[in-house]
Formats: sequence, C-alpha cells, structure tokens
Amino acid sequence: MEFLLSKGDYIRYFKRSLLLVLVCVIVLVCTDQDYYSLLGVSKEASSREIRQAFKKLALKLHPDKNQNDPNAHENFLKINRAYEVLKDEDLRKKYDKYGEKGLEDQQQGGRYESWHFYRYDFGIYDDDPEIITLDRGEFDAAVNSGELWFVNFYSPRCSHCHDLAPTWREFAKEMDGVIRIGAVNCGDNRMLCRIKGINSYPSLYVFKTGMQPVKYYGDRSKESLKNFAMQYVTSTVTELWAGNFVNAIETSFASGVGWLITFCAERGDCLSYQTRLKLAGMLEGLANVGWMDCGTQGELCDNLDISTSTTAYFPPGATINNKEKGGVLFLNSLDAREIHQEVMQHLPDFEIISAASLEDHLAHHRWLIFFQFGEKDKSHVQEFKKLKFLLKDEHIQVGKFDCLSSPTICNKLYVYQPCLAVFKGKGTGDYEIHHGKKILYDIVAFAKESVNSHVITLGPQNFPDKEKEPWLVDFFAPWCPPCRALLPELRKASVHLYGQLKFGTLDCTVHEGLCNMHNIRAYPTTVVFNQSDVHEYEGHHSAEQILEFIEDLRNPSVVSLTPETFVELVQRRKREEIWMVDFYAPWCGPCQALMPEWKKMARVNDIQTFFLVFVGSVDCQKYYSFCHQESVRGYPEIRLFPQRSNTAHQYYSYNGWHRDAYSLRGWALGYLPQVSVDLTPQSFTEKVLNGKDHWVIDFYAPWCGPCQNFAPEFEILARAIKGKVKAGKVDCQAYAHTCQTADIRAYPTVKFYPYQGTKKNILGEYIDSRDAKSIADLLNEKLEAIQNKGKRKKSRNK
Repeated sequence: MEFLLSKGDYIRYFKRSLLLVLVCVIVLVCTDQDYYSLLGVSKEASSREIRQAFKKLALKLHPDKNQNDPNAHENFLKINRAYEVLKDEDLRKKYDKYGEKGLEDQQQGGRYESWHFYRYDFGIYDDDPEIITLDRGEFDAAVNSGELWFVNFYSPRCSHCHDLAPTWREFAKEMDGVIRIGAVNCGDNRMLCRIKGINSYPSLYVFKTGMQPVKYYGDRSKESLKNFAMQYVTSTVTELWAGNFVNAIETSFASGVGWLITFCAERGDCLSYQTRLKLAGMLEGLANVGWMDCGTQGELCDNLDISTSTTAYFPPGATINNKEKGGVLFLNSLDAREIHQEVMQHLPDFEIISAASLEDHLAHHRWLIFFQFGEKDKSHVQEFKKLKFLLKDEHIQVGKFDCLSSPTICNKLYVYQPCLAVFKGKGTGDYEIHHGKKILYDIVAFAKESVNSHVITLGPQNFPDKEKEPWLVDFFAPWCPPCRALLPELRKASVHLYGQLKFGTLDCTVHEGLCNMHNIRAYPTTVVFNQSDVHEYEGHHSAEQILEFIEDLRNPSVVSLTPETFVELVQRRKREEIWMVDFYAPWCGPCQALMPEWKKMARVNDIQTFFLVFVGSVDCQKYYSFCHQESVRGYPEIRLFPQRSNTAHQYYSYNGWHRDAYSLRGWALGYLPQVSVDLTPQSFTEKVLNGKDHWVIDFYAPWCGPCQNFAPEFEILARAIKGKVKAGKVDCQAYAHTCQTADIRAYPTVKFYPYQGTKKNILGEYIDSRDAKSIADLLNEKLEAIQNKGKRKKSRNK
C-alpha cells in the first residue's frame, strides 16, 4: 500500500524529524556531563570533598546495590573515572585544561571495588574534624610548620588500621589543641608513603620541625598513645613560690608573655599535672604555665585572697596588688580546652597598622598582614594568635590593616576582600598574597616559604611588559586546587633561579582583562616571557620539572623542524645519523602531555653520546600541508628514522601505549645498530676464555622479557666501553651447555671476564646491575684496579 504526502504534510514531517534529531543530539550532549558535575562538586572542591562526594554516590549507585539495573555497571564506571581523575593533581590539571581529550592516554577508572569496601574501608577519617587528612601536596607544609604532629599512615585494606580507627578518633579528640593529629591514606598517596619509608600499616610517626621523625612501637591503646605523644610536648610547667612568683609576674611585661597559674589549696579541685602539661603545650609561646602549692605558700595565697583551688591568667604587666586593675582573669573550669579558649580570647590582638605608617613598617621588617574590611571583620580566628610565636625564628611580624581606612592602598595592592599577604621587607612592591587554606599550618608554611623566595603578586601596574629581563608568570584562579598546589613549587624554583629569572603570579579572577589579553583559557597557565618570545610551560607541578623546562629553553634538547630543515636534516641525514621526530598540534591534549616527556627523553644523553641520535618536532598546525604530505593522520605521531642503508625502512612509527620518557627511550634503543658480538660455544672459548682481551658478556634467552628490555641497554654499554672492553652475547636457549658450565641460573646475567695474563675462569665475575652507565662505571673501576696491580708487579720485579 502506498501513502502519498502532500507538500504541507511533507514539510510538517520533515520538521518533526529534524526536531527528533535535535532532541537526540541534545540528549547525547547533556548526558556527557563533566567530571565535577558527575560527582556533584564545584571546581574548587578539595581532595576531602571529592572523596566524600564520591563515597556518597558509590554507596548509592554501586552495581552490588542495583543488580536489576542493566546500566548500573556503566553508570558506576563514569563516576569512578571522574573520581580517579579528580583525585590526582596532574590528571586534574590536564582535565581542567583540555577536557577528556587530554586524558586519552590515561585509563583510570576501569576497575572498582565492592560496595562493602566503599562502605567500611574507603575514606576512614574523612568525617572526623579533629583528624586532618593530609595529601601529598600539603604533607611537608604541615609537618614543617613548627607544630607537633602525630600522623597515622594507613591503608584502607588493612584490618589493623580499621581496628585502630576508633581509638585514633578518641585520642584525637582528647589531644585536640595540644598536638595536631593527622592521617595519610597510603592507598591514594603511594608515592608519599614510599618516600617516607612506610612499608607496614598502620605506621604512626611523630613529626616536629628540627627533629627526626619518631616511629611509635607501643600498644595501640589511647593511654599509651597519649603518654608517647606527651613526651614530645617540650613546654614545661613551672612550680612557683614566694621567691620567684613576683619576679615572674613583673618580668612578663618585658617578654610580652603572661602567666597561667594554678593555685592548689586544701579546698576545691586543683588542675591535674596532666591537664597543666596539656595547657603548656596548647599555650606554647603565648603564655607560661605554672602552679603553686598554697599549703606551703599560704602567706602568698592569703595575700592574693586565694582560699580555694583556682586557676588565674596574669597578662603581661598585671599588678599583684590590684588584680582587677591588672586584668587578672580567674577561671573556674577544670577542662583544658575551656581554659585554653578563655585565655586565647583574653590575649591581645595583632597590631593595627595605620595607612600613614604602613610604608615605613613594610620597608624595614618582614610582615604578615591580615587585610580586613571594618573593625567587625572576623576573618581570622583565635588560633592565629600563635603566628607570632611560630614565625619568630623567621623574624616575621604579624599585623592587621583595615582597608576601609584607606581603600586606595588596598586597591593598589589588588586587595578587594579579606585576605593575608607577606611583605618581604622591601616596601609595598615586594609582596605575595596568600591563596591557600585559612588554616594555621598552611599560613605558617606560606609565610616561611614566601619571605625566603622571590615570587611576587602581579597586576596591571607591575606586569612585565616589554621587560628586558625574562619573567615566569603564573596565570591562576584561587579556587583552582592544582593552581594552589603549584604555588609552593614556584617558590622553590624561584630560589634556584634567583638573578636569572623573575617570578610573578596573576590572579585571573581579579585581572580578567589582562588574562584575556594573553589568551588564558585554563588554570594554571604558566608562561615565560623573554622579550618578544613567549613559552608556555606544560610540565608537572614540581620545582624540578620547572627547572628542567627553563634549562631546556636555554639549551633546547629538541630541534624545532620546518619543512625545509626536515628535508635537509632528516631526509638527507648522514648515513650514521638517527632521528626521532614528534609530529604534533599545539591544541592537541595528548600532544601537550607528551611534550615534557619528549624533552626529558631528549635530555637523556646516553643515546646521543654513543649513537648519533637527534630529536626533533614538527608543528602540524603551522605546517599542515607538509604533515599531510608526510601522511601524518593523527597527533601526536612519533617516528624514528634509522641509519640509512639500501634495505632500511624509511621510518618506524611508535605504537606503544605509554608515552613517558623511559618507554620512548626503550623503544628507540631497539632500533639502534648492534655493536656487541654474538658468540657460539667455540668463539666463547677462543675469544673470551683463551683470548687476551677483557670481555663483558650478556647471557640471555630469546623468550625472556627482561632480556629483551636489557638488550638495547647492553648495546649502549658496548658503545660506552668500546676500545677498553669487548662486549659479547650468548644465547642460552641455543647453547644451554655453555651457560650451565658458566653457572648461569637466571636471565639476563651479566659477567665480566678480565684478562690478567692467564686463561680466564669460565665462572667470570658476576655484575649485579642492569643499567649501562652503572656497569660502565664499575668496569672502569675494575680496569683501573687491574692496571694498578700490574704497575705494582712491574715495580717489584725491578
């Protein structure tokens, strides 16, 4: 049966079909949510917030709890992938900058755990406010802040760790304010735990600046943990009597530190020794802690009108004769935290700096300044009063400035909301605004790093425009966690490059126009300005990588090829030359991820030293027609052009999964010409055992994976020692008897056969290394020893 459509019906049908297509497209786009939306967190979410959000979704969406949903597995993979990327600092930066395209060579999120794991094992301490969960990026800043830390390194799969958790929580609550209680999840921070030498769980360590970490080996009861930790509370409790009491109170004015004194009388409850010691730790640097026995010092206690046990705080300059006038604070609590809180409220606030005196203050001393907007601004907490004590050794003074008293000054400093900044003793031009967490240990770490580094805050007035000196500028947003993680690394790098490169940071949420002018599309974006040359940094967030990047700008390890230089240098290369070329596009995420690894591989000089290997790159956005002519169909395209011969391939393409410097180097080594000699049982006996040359031998099996990996390394060794030691290879599958006679028990095995005037022993000298440079160094040492032995023998004969 046929149906005929009129012109009007056809148009209406076409419109409905088009609408259906558009709806399908919209659905496809909308379901492809970004990772932050999938987890329901903002882009500024912390690691703890990301873990908490993922755990909540994992318990709800896990396939174990949704067995009737055919899409449960795929839905869970999406949130698992999002979590695996966002919890990793480097992957998160790539994702923020390039989206999923920047992660094409990463495969995180393909596996997940059971529902039981996420319910009982995942994020053990994320909901405990007294326990600070430390990640790799903040660990060093925390334990080097000057405070005392007790840290639990644990694994979510460790049953003993779960057994300890309730005790650790109770211990943290009791010690809150005395010492910092931390936790490190070694499942998420494997590298950090490996660096710290953690090889069993749970591992408990005490950390304090200037002291080696101390491991706890005792039983895991709360009392034992407390007794151990209190050993490292170095504050003391002073016993006072008539002879030293008056002197202590009178001298407190000069020191600026008051006294918290417990008077123990027959009536009433007196603070216990343990409570007094805890208070000494909590108030370290802020108040001295002492006690007096009114039983033996009755006359003094009577003069002070003290008849029952009590605790009093005597501020600096307090007068004994008139306690009310002297501001003496009597406390009726026996709880250490309550007493601590009252004393902290009674301590004087930071010095308020006026607009007229600000420049003079900042020109002669280092300052940490809290910028507030109005006297009622409560942007800092009582705990921050410890800053004076914790920053004393760095000679950093702490003060406040009210921006409402002088908006012009704050505008000039780009301060538009409550914040804090470090001024380095050179006036208002040399300063850095803090963008980290508003937590005591983070502020202390920032202040110490900042005054000793050379990073400054930039704005339109001091932005490097046509400067003769080179600048590294970090364009960032304060809400971006990878941005905040990069800042301490910039400070470290600035110390190493002082006098060679200036460092500055630009907040793109404040200076949006300036960032748009420089085409900044993602954070952080780090750029080196060297007059008219602009270079964007694409490496990892570490000072070491930044230093490598700068070194590479000075002495480029990768040759930037044009179509003309490609023809001249690569296609018309000399017969013995080898070229490795990366065809890339600047907008391509995987290309950007490859570039630092490509440069790192080029800097490894063993290939270039012993073989004429050159490393280059071609910008296929700039030279699109040329790349198309060379049959480049995707980016990045990595090719190796071997030594020229009549039968050699024109090039070899890299199809490996991993694009790190080590993997690329290993791939390239496989195409280098063989320098070593393949030996048979006959040639092994004639040349190695009976010959008059030194030999190093690689005993291998063709089917052995480690042997295949070591083969190119052995060729580098052969080149390195050429002329001194000959290099040979013995196939133990083909010549099993020879290898058995040489006592070869594993593959590959490297042995040295030195010639010392007589036939060599078939057992040789075993070399326990698989690194070409290490083996070469060892052989040179052995050759030198043989040479010196020969000289001594000749001397004795004479």
